Amino acid sequence: MSPAPTDIVEEFTRRDWQGDDVTGTVRVAMIGLGWWTRDEAIPAVEASEFCETTVVVSSSKEKAEGATALTESITHGLTYDEFHEGVAADAYDAVYVVTPNGLHLPYVETAAELGKAVLCEKPLEASVERAEKLVAACDRADVPLMVAYRMQTEPAVRRARELVEAGVIGEPVFVHGHMSQRLLDEVVPDPDQWRLDPELSGGATVMDIGLYPLNTARFVLDADPVRVRATARVDDEAFEAVGDEHVSFGVDFDDGTLAVCTASQSAYQLSHLRVTGTEGELEIEPAFYNRQKRGFRLSWGDQSADYDFEQVNQMTEEFDYFASRLLSDSDPAPDGDHALVDMRAMDAIYAAAERGTDVAVDAADSDSADSDSADAAAANHDADPDSDGT
Repeated sequence: MSPAPTDIVEEFTRRDWQGDDVTGTVRVAMIGLGWWTRDEAIPAVEASEFCETTVVVSSSKEKAEGATALTESITHGLTYDEFHEGVAADAYDAVYVVTPNGLHLPYVETAAELGKAVLCEKPLEASVERAEKLVAACDRADVPLMVAYRMQTEPAVRRARELVEAGVIGEPVFVHGHMSQRLLDEVVPDPDQWRLDPELSGGATVMDIGLYPLNTARFVLDADPVRVRATARVDDEAFEAVGDEHVSFGVDFDDGTLAVCTASQSAYQLSHLRVTGTEGELEIEPAFYNRQKRGFRLSWGDQSADYDFEQVNQMTEEFDYFASRLLSDSDPAPDGDHALVDMRAMDAIYAAAERGTDVAVDAADSDSADSDSADAAAANHDADPDSDGT
């Protein structure tokens, strides 16, 4: 007799990826010293089992050296020029790149040339072309590249993936995903920011938070997008240049599942993910924000059960997973090729919103920020790499 759905949920191991034989420490250089690095990344590493921050890289020597006081493990504060020159390269094993999207490429290229493993924030870059160059740089140097989709190490999301794979809800039919926040009121209350610069961000809402339901659906379903449709709207003139303050998009996956995703940078903070199958449904709410207690509901037949998942720091889980893969000489996931699928899907979403038609993934040929314009933005001293975020 097959186990009941409730038994399968309760059998879950939080860190199913962690082996008993993992030992050692991965030394991390933080590339970018904005609020996310200071308030989220460095404390997350400090709380981790398998890594420590030893180097910080910033726009000024004074700022970098001042940041060495953030935790005892930091021994070097470097400027971006010093990082590119290979200064203190023997003091770290891996880099965490958390600059604006359109500035990821040069720092990843340098890290690859130095033989360092790379954990790069999502999305990979501001355009598909630059993202492809980033992945190619790591492939040429044969260095590990992991993209920081922290939902893929979130215990509730990993449990959802296992339940779908086990057939607990039957065959998946629909996914509904949503994420919204009030960017200019609560997150970064300044319209003069990189998320609203298309050359640095590639787009405001799809690239920043619409990516969460898109990629999490991919992970839970173990499927890839093949066709999209989308509508985008701008109410606040601060979003005019990027064109996507509010967005709704549909995704056809290669396993036949249909997804409807919504995202907004100017709406009440909320997130959820729902997967409906032929025999049941999974729902996670809240789904995507860090350090929130996950509401997890499993429904099947005429029954339902609610589970409360342990509140975890998604960043600590992500760093420990990344480090454990390196220490066990295993390839970390999600890798660059996985992230390129998202880049092409988002390119298609923007093209679909502009054209008002369905667009096949890989066939968008949209007018998104190209490599030359992003290169120009990287050379602009006003584009401070310390203006980080995820």
